[in-house]
Amino acid sequence: MNNTAPFGQDYPPPATERGRVEPCPRRVRGYVGPDLVFDTLSARYIWEVPYYPHYYVPLNDVRTDFLIDEQHPQRAQFGASRLHSLSAGGRVQQSVARVFDADGDGIASGYVRFEWDCLEWFEEDERIYEHPRSPYARLDALRSHRHVRVEIDGVVVADTHSPVLLFETGLPTRYYIDRTDVAMQYLVPSETQTVCPYKGSTSAYWSVRVGEAVHADLAWMYQYPLGAVSRIAGLIAFYNEKVDIEVDGVRLARPVTHMS
Repeated sequence: MNNTAPFGQDYPPPATERGRVEPCPRRVRGYVGPDLVFDTLSARYIWEVPYYPHYYVPLNDVRTDFLIDEQHPQRAQFGASRLHSLSAGGRVQQSVARVFDADGDGIASGYVRFEWDCLEWFEEDERIYEHPRSPYARLDALRSHRHVRVEIDGVVVADTHSPVLLFETGLPTRYYIDRTDVAMQYLVPSETQTVCPYKGSTSAYWSVRVGEAVHADLAWMYQYPLGAVSRIAGLIAFYNEKVDIEVDGVRLARPVTHMS
């Protein structure tokens, strides 16, 4: 596995690659309404993409009476499997569970992969959102006095000497800026909301209007982030991939990520 950052990239890449399998030491449960679909101490992390893993659950820990075989055997990327519907919580969700053959030769043999949105997921007693938190991801929110300027189409939309820098494995440094250092007259509220398993749910998103051009969903804020990154609360960040950012007089190259 080659984890070397591409030439010119100034942040570490994801520490994993597709197909990596690791044990999970956490109790993992999945509910549909009041129905407990599975409860396991033996989940596996399997990376379907390099950025984060998905949970695969041992079939022995799943309420199989909730599963309806759709009689549709397939060869998926991690082995022979059969799609199942999930009948729980008073409703039927089709094709949301993939049961891998117990006698198969793939890395997921004897496990079940549930579509994320068909369940409410818990690690121990805490609800988790969007996807499992990678054991190889780290986030640090650090106060700084670096001079950060954000420009769009040559117009300065933020200028600060007191940013909070968020360092997150696999992503470029994000610069979180006090609202008072942002030219809010250029920001247009958006209905967009995103969820991050490490930071929480965004409380605001903005597009940016410069002249006649409107650039969609360039800035966001977490009013109530998770505790590990509490320093970014109420601050505004911009996508490095879509704006021009200058740090201490040096303009940064726009990074290319899966968010570009």
